[in-house]
Amino acid sequence: MPSTDRCAELASPSYGNLGLSVVILVGILVSYLPQHHRIVRRRSSEGISPYFVLLGTTSGTCAFANILVLPTSRMDLGCCKVVSGFECFSALLGIAQVGVQWLCFSVILLLFLVYFPRATPLSPPKPAGSHPTYRTALTVTLVCVVHAAITFIISLSFVLLRPSSTATLANILGILATILASIQYFPQLYTTWQLKAVGSLSIPMMLIQTPGSFLWAWSLAARLGSSGWSAWGVYLVTGCLQGSVLSLGIYYEVLKRKNPTKTKVNGGAGNGGVLETNGAPAETESDDEGRHVVEGGDVEQGRDDERTALLRNER
Repeated sequence: MPSTDRCAELASPSYGNLGLSVVILVGILVSYLPQHHRIVRRRSSEGISPYFVLLGTTSGTCAFANILVLPTSRMDLGCCKVVSGFECFSALLGIAQVGVQWLCFSVILLLFLVYFPRATPLSPPKPAGSHPTYRTALTVTLVCVVHAAITFIISLSFVLLRPSSTATLANILGILATILASIQYFPQLYTTWQLKAVGSLSIPMMLIQTPGSFLWAWSLAARLGSSGWSAWGVYLVTGCLQGSVLSLGIYYEVLKRKNPTKTKVNGGAGNGGVLETNGAPAETESDDEGRHVVEGGDVEQGRDDERTALLRNER
């Protein structure tokens, strides 16, 4: 049975908090679009650490399961039977926010696997141990899927069989989400530092999400109170760590623009190759005709040279 006091509270929503919650929900969705677009546009997920994807997806799964099993969230769901549709929508915005964030990061997992750089005739295999392999990407995807299935089965079992223990389960899931989120960005910091470039990692996404994490934590705290610390605490941690990755990425982007160089592709680019520029890798992309383009630079000269040679022969 839903709490009468809780339902009465939801029947008089704060329009200020409601407006902020809607903005955050839309902001979460919009913030991930630059990352999805960048991977698809470059046709490569190079530069994104597989362990960053693994930890981020599993952290998001724990956070989503956490807010679903929280007693406060389940009371809000129960109150939807007695309050209006608008008031129910307002009450469930916190759940929707976490759900959309989990879904958007799951899309990154999918794109990471689909566009993972693989060896082609133009891009021979890289030395073992120097870069993650396609097998690593498959393993990360499988672990994330199995983890999500187990997490939601356990959560559903507690809700149906041991509803009095869901608060404890929610806290455990929240702590797991916070721990995973706390270490999530360290593999990405290392990968970005090693490549001396952001690769397929989107700076606009991080520019939106870093301040958004703190705003989101405040919004959830206002909605759930101190008892919901396990739901909003994770976003305080991720905001700080994502800001570190953002700072490192901007640093390398500034360096790249201060010292622009052009050189040939080292062994081909495959799904978005890597250039060697003064000892540091730079990013390349493929245009619609399969030619390699240095990001912010010119088209690779190979085909132009072929056309020039043909014209000379005709003369």
